[in-house]
Amino acid sequence: EVQLVESGGGLVQAGDSLRLSCAASGFAFDDYDVGWFRQAPGKEREWLSCIGNSDGRTYYADSVKGRFTISNDNAKNTVYLQMNSLKPEDTAVYYCVADRYYCSDVKYWGQGTQVTVSS
Repeated sequence: EVQLVESGGGLVQAGDSLRLSCAASGFAFDDYDVGWFRQAPGKEREWLSCIGNSDGRTYYADSVKGRFTISNDNAKNTVYLQMNSLKPEDTAVYYCVADRYYCSDVKYWGQGTQVTVSS
């Protein structure tokens, strides 16, 4: 059974940091690109970041570039999202994803973790 289990969400104040983790199982983690989306209330799901497992290259949406950092640990089948300088507009449910096309054609989704940033 494929599983992507996110953790690390919570309630923080503007300017704070959080690190999200996503533990993957049930598929060949090394063969997949992994990344993060988010969805705020009343908004469409937004692509945030992806890391290519074949080359380790990282990609970011303009909305988070310079504040968020994606990384992975293939030994632990885990992908992380370090989020710094959080803003109220970062409030959303954050989803971990995996696919083979730099997170552009998602095959697997996590259940999501809530991040709330108060002003």
